[in-house]
Order: sequence, then C-alpha cells, then structure tokens
Amino acid sequence: MAVSFASRLLIDLEWAILVYFLLVNGWYAILLMSAALDLRGHLFRIRHESNWRLLGSRVAPRISMLAPAYNEAATISESVRALLTLYYPNLEVIVVNDGSPDATLQTLIDRFELVAIHPIYRQQVPTKRVRGLYRSRRYPGLLVVDKENGGKADALNAGLNLASGELVCAIDADTLIEPDALQRMVRPFLLSDDILAAGGTIRLVNGSSVAGGRVVKTRVPRQLFAGVQTVEYLRAFLFGRLGWNRLGGNLIISGAFGLFQREPVIAAGGYTHDTVGEDMELVLRLRRRGYEQGGPKRVDFIPDPVAWTEAPETARVLGRQRDRWHRGLSDTLWRHRRVLFNPRYGAMGLIVYPYFCFVELLAPFIEVLGLIGLAIGVATGTLDLTFAGLFFLTAYGLGLILDVMTLMLEEFSFHRYEGLDDRALLLLWAALEQFGYRQLTVFWRMRGLIRFLRGRRDWGAMQRKGFGSPSTG
Repeated sequence: MAVSFASRLLIDLEWAILVYFLLVNGWYAILLMSAALDLRGHLFRIRHESNWRLLGSRVAPRISMLAPAYNEAATISESVRALLTLYYPNLEVIVVNDGSPDATLQTLIDRFELVAIHPIYRQQVPTKRVRGLYRSRRYPGLLVVDKENGGKADALNAGLNLASGELVCAIDADTLIEPDALQRMVRPFLLSDDILAAGGTIRLVNGSSVAGGRVVKTRVPRQLFAGVQTVEYLRAFLFGRLGWNRLGGNLIISGAFGLFQREPVIAAGGYTHDTVGEDMELVLRLRRRGYEQGGPKRVDFIPDPVAWTEAPETARVLGRQRDRWHRGLSDTLWRHRRVLFNPRYGAMGLIVYPYFCFVELLAPFIEVLGLIGLAIGVATGTLDLTFAGLFFLTAYGLGLILDVMTLMLEEFSFHRYEGLDDRALLLLWAALEQFGYRQLTVFWRMRGLIRFLRGRRDWGAMQRKGFGSPSTG
C-alpha cells in the first residue's frame, strides 16, 4: 500500500514537473515572438536614422559615465580610453577607485596625467569617505575619485554625488563600450518623458581582438565555458530582455551598461549597499516609485548599443558569479515581495514579477527536484525508460530550438559573427550547453539560493585576464 502510494506520488510529481517545463517553454515562445516583433520594429525605425546629427546638437542631454573600479589594473586603461573616445557631444567620465589594494589608481594617474583637486562637492547620497579627487591634464572630462572601500553600490553612489549630467550611465570598469553606443542608448529619452532607464546589449569579448580600447575583430570564443556563455548572453538579451519591452518592461538592466535619469535615482536614495544585486534592486525600486508616485516608470531594452565584457573562463570563477547573481535575484524579489500579483503595479506586478519568481528564481529547484525524482523512478522501476527519454528529449529539444531561434535573430539583425567557422561554433556551443554546463549552472544557482537563505552577501573574487590578446582557450 505504502509502496503503491509512493509510486503514484512519484509519477504525479514527474508529470507535474514536465507540465511546468512545457508551460515555461511556452512562455519562452511568447517572449521570442515578442522579441522578434520588437526587433523588426526597431530595425525599421533606425534604418534611416542619422546618429551623427546628435553630435552637433546643443540639446543633447549631458551624460555622466560612472565606472566603479576595484582591482582593475589589468583592464582599467583600455576601458577608460574607450570611454573617453565615445562619440557623444556632452560627456563626463567619472572613475571611482573603490579602495583598490592593487595598482588601479596609480595606473590611472600615470596613463592619464591626473592631478589632485580639492574634494569639494555636495553629498546627496551617503558614502564611505572620499580620500581624493583627480582631474586629467589631457582629458578635461575625466574625473577620478579615490575613496575608501565600500563595495560597488557605494562606489556608484559616490559617482552619483559628483555627476553633473542629467543622465548617468552605470558601467563596469572592465567594460568596453562601442563608439556610437551612447548615441543609440539616449534615443528613447529624447522620444518619451516616461523613460526611467534603458539598458543595452552585453557581448563577450573573449576570443576577440582588442586594440586602443576597441574590439577590432569579433570572434566566437574557442574555450568551452566562454563559448557557451556567448550563446547564453545572446539568448538573455536578444530574446529575453527584448521580449519584455512589449510584455510589461524589464526588471533588470545589466550593471555593466545601463543609462538612468539621475534625479529619480538620487531621490530614491541611490544604490542599496546590503545586497549583491544592486542593479536589479535599483530598477525594481525605481519602477515601484514610478507607479506609486506617478513619475516615469518605463525601463526599455535597446538592442543596438553594445558593450563588451570579459566572461569567466574557469568553473570556479563562473560558479562564484552565478551564485552571486542568484543571491542578488533572491534578495531583490524578497525585498519587493509586495509587488507579486498586485494590480497597483500593472503588468509589472501581474506578469513580469511573477515570471521572475516562478521561473528565474525557482527553476533550478524544480529542475533538481525533477532530476532526483527521475533517477529514483528509473532506479526503482516506478518510471519506465520511455518516460525518462521523453522528459530528457523534451527539455533538450526545446532548449536547442530556443537557442537556434536566438542565433537566427542575431544573424538576420546585427550579424556580428561573420565567419562560417564562428557560426558553426555558435551552433556547437548551443548543442553542448545542455550536457554538463546546464547542470553546473543549476547547482550554482541552487547554492546561491541556499546561501541567500543563510544571509551570505559576499561578492567573491573575480580574476580577469585583461584585453591584451584574444583568448584561444
């Protein structure tokens, strides 16, 4: 009797999980169609647009680039040089050295001829003590802030206090932004008063050639982890975030490249310190305030502005990153749990937030539960191999179809990878993602969820190789 009940329960569990995955992938299909429609409309709108008109415009809003840096000596020179040569008429670059114990500050002083200035400014958002301010003799628009270590959020808040722009662009110091990216990113702010923030596309620089702070030759990484992440990033941006533009707006703007209205950010108290998901938390908090106080609340994803960043190439570093991302997601959703199914927040509360709770947050737990149940069922003979094969083929097949459709969006829109060998590699990495790599990411995300429940808020070390040469794996 007990055995029969346990068997029935196990079978019901597996079918419930299979239905869950089918529903999730059905929603992915809706997101993909939404992304395709939005991308088609976007490409049509920009086809005859001239970004060069903005270069001579006196009404171009001033943009302050905020680049927090901690132990970035390997990449800081290339990154700052790229920022200083962006094609934008009214630009300020603020690099915040967050108490780096390495040579980050000295590298900046030497490479950009920095001189100390009086640290006089209005502190609108509390931060750790600023030890010094520096201006460049060669680049008047470059300001470097040296402060005590307080974490990324504290560094960004220090930059907010010193920024003079109407818009602030938060980036990572190890990020390379394409020359015309800001002209493209500022577009929605010029067309609508309801735009609170906008995010651009992040692509991986691993495997590509960099010179003078620019990606001069784009290649798909040959190394396994970097290669599979390339497909992941394309999927996340070209169908994930783009799809949400029509379905309730985005909750995430990558901390590596996002543009915000400065005043709402300051009014909301800046970035939160006690979380590792400060970028998502800020976006969700700003959108909530927009609904509650009647201010701007739209957050758009713009696919054509591109920033390049270096992805981890070892399991150890990648695991720390995914662990941290999931802890940040968990913390943000918990802080703003009142949004869940709350009609006060429109589509954000009724569609977007529930998706992030039941899919992005809980999917690793559901997948682990399904795999454990599947293994027990096959080992005990409760489930037959036909069902197990159906379960695997369904999950693998739908995932592969989604990846192929994403690669098709890339091919027919921006076409960044031109070589036949690069396209073949993208397909190979998409096919291999489900074997081992996906299971590792599930483990790392589960670990992040458990650590969040235990109160862990550390970032973990993120070693980088720098942009000096392409990575061949």
